[in-house]
Amino acid sequence: MKMPIEKHPCFNDASRHTFGRLHLPVAPKCNIQCNYCNRKFDCMNENRPGVTSKLLSPNQALHYLHKAIELSPNISVVGIAGPGDPFANPDETMETLRLVRANYPEMLLCVATNGLNLLPYIEELAELQVSHVTITINAVDPEIGAEIYAWVRHRKKMYRDTNAAAILLENQLEALRKLKEKGVTAKVNCIIIPGVNDQHVVEVAKTAAGLGADIFNCLPYYSTAETVFENIPEPHPEMVRAIQQETGKYLPQMQHCARCRADAVGIIGQENDDAIMQELKRAAGMPRKPQQERPYVAVASMEGVLINQHLGEADRFLVYAQGEDGKSPVLVESRQAPPAGGGTMRWESVASVLSDCRALLVNGVGESPRKVLVQSGLDVYTLDGMIEEGVIGIYTGKDMSRMSRISQMHACKTSCSGTGTGCG
Repeated sequence: MKMPIEKHPCFNDASRHTFGRLHLPVAPKCNIQCNYCNRKFDCMNENRPGVTSKLLSPNQALHYLHKAIELSPNISVVGIAGPGDPFANPDETMETLRLVRANYPEMLLCVATNGLNLLPYIEELAELQVSHVTITINAVDPEIGAEIYAWVRHRKKMYRDTNAAAILLENQLEALRKLKEKGVTAKVNCIIIPGVNDQHVVEVAKTAAGLGADIFNCLPYYSTAETVFENIPEPHPEMVRAIQQETGKYLPQMQHCARCRADAVGIIGQENDDAIMQELKRAAGMPRKPQQERPYVAVASMEGVLINQHLGEADRFLVYAQGEDGKSPVLVESRQAPPAGGGTMRWESVASVLSDCRALLVNGVGESPRKVLVQSGLDVYTLDGMIEEGVIGIYTGKDMSRMSRISQMHACKTSCSGTGTGCG
């Protein structure tokens, strides 16, 4: 089935006042660090890429989409653009796209990415009829790219300087070629950074045109606090117009980009609808799979006040329900944890004990138990702080990155091993 691309408000200027778009914020992680980007994405007041008020799981995102379409039937396109990079979160991104396609066969789908890890997923993107993919390419010279990117993480290895820029560029260009082989509409974004790449943007456009890109978007750099580039002034409108004129000799220009948030919804240029934003908030506070009945939140705690116990050392779980006031959580009961030992079977038993819980809050956890529990439908959060704050955060969908123990997010290492029995 050929998708009706004339209804895409971002790619068709004639439709942007008639049809709306909805961005699903399911991709929090990023695999590169741009010197203009601040990863503090939980923000209600900034209108720029990379910020969102909530994060969603794929099934929460589908539930939210149902509600958003009820309130705004003119939504014609669903996109994934962060708040990190879609393909630094490939499982969440692809599952979300599958769910949307299965439920809305005529919906336009698009993604926006840095392109580093796009290539392995292009085949399925084409099968899912993702009609538009945007790649942000800020430089086609690694020397210039090295000034823009602090690091790149590719295939579990960290790269810096020109090595990082070269690896990123290689993957971007190969992905662009493959997209065009598959007949996917490809847009290239290039952020104009005065004194860094403003004299180089035309070269980016030439290269993109040579690989078959369909449209080019010159994005003015947005000054963001607490970044390497925070003291670089934003480009003057005359600079932007001049660059657009020159790059327009090689590719059609996108002139109406609104630099949308990762949770943008509705008509381009209009503020997010309050009623739809309330549905986003409600969806974020639901179980990972909203169709499941999971009213509770479990906590591993030594004394019942703090989230301060490693999962493997917990001999009981405190189970909380949402208070009637929507704020103060209520302790429902204490449940006995399965005994230590047994490997995967132990974590399957934990999943069974907590089958009516939507989340488990712990102070440390290994990657193996985390994977088993998440696959069972139980979100696992590695936090450090008060139980009340953590539980309220789960029910309200509040970003809890401030409480997160970042060093323990991906592996059970010395810093989170407790007595050494944590992962057994």
